[in-house]
Amino acid sequence: MTAPTGTALVVVDLQNDFCATPVARARFRGSPAALDAAVTGTVRAVEAARRRGVEVVFVRFLGDPAFQGESWRSRDLRLGKEPKCLEGSYGAEFTGVAPAPGERVFTKRACFDAFLAEGFAGHLAARGVGHLVLAGLFADVCVDSTARTAFQKGLHLTVLTECTTSLHLPYDSVLRFMRAVYGARTTTADDAGAWSAPLGGGGGTPLDGGGVLPVAGTAAGAEAERAAAG
Repeated sequence: MTAPTGTALVVVDLQNDFCATPVARARFRGSPAALDAAVTGTVRAVEAARRRGVEVVFVRFLGDPAFQGESWRSRDLRLGKEPKCLEGSYGAEFTGVAPAPGERVFTKRACFDAFLAEGFAGHLAARGVGHLVLAGLFADVCVDSTARTAFQKGLHLTVLTECTTSLHLPYDSVLRFMRAVYGARTTTADDAGAWSAPLGGGGGTPLDGGGVLPVAGTAAGAEAERAAAG
């Protein structure tokens, strides 16, 4: 069976309650400029994808208590977290960019992983998508959760570094983890290579700073795998 080779840009949770409201900006541990940069970068990436004829898929989060599982509600109570992105609210609306006519929107109901959104996985399979280009929020939460499942399902990954940022962990460490564990390519939307699936049998996945992640099956790749496993 031929592996799917199509590419889709997946915009994850670029919503007001994560980056635009006063509460969202106050809880963000880094500079608010990083949130603004992620929004601006994602808007440009969506424009670039549309120009190239690459499908754009939007994923949104709804955190209504009615959608929360017991563990989610218990965590929020223990940590004093208020629900975010309530259905129909300003906080749940997309920030800076909106789906164009015909572009699909998938909804996560109190979960991180886009593959838990009804219809998301089936849509990618039906469209022959084998390569996800990821943008949105946050790199260490929902973007990572989606990337992890995508990798385990056999999809190639590209993370657009100017289109996301991290909430809890150092951003550079999150990107390094994705490269080492998921073989993700981390680059920018200006890189023409970002918009096509990586070719098999090459010299490894490019890293930020000009290095490469060694290919599995080589001595260097085995060393990288041991480091990632640790």
